[in-house]
Amino acid sequence: MKISSGTVHKLPADLKKAITASPKALVAWESISPIARNEWICWTTSVKQETTRKDHVKRVVSELLEGVRRPCCWIGCIHRTDKQISPSVQGILAKRGRSK
Repeated sequence: MKISSGTVHKLPADLKKAITASPKALVAWESISPIARNEWICWTTSVKQETTRKDHVKRVVSELLEGVRRPCCWIGCIHRTDKQISPSVQGILAKRGRSK
């Protein structure tokens, strides 16, 4: 089954499986923009622990079903090259010891 990815990130298998298991979530996924899909993918894959990732995969599906179009309370994908990272996000990354 063909399912859309993001602008930078490819859809990982675990997230694809969860989204395609719910026809309504799949419709919601395909209705959001490639940038929004990219945000969900990055939010899901950027965590350090496997348990957190599993939770994020579940949350993507449940939040898509609720009509949420992007992850809440997250700095956004730092991997995009089509825009500069904002000064506020640069500050957050500096505090975390990471940069683009």
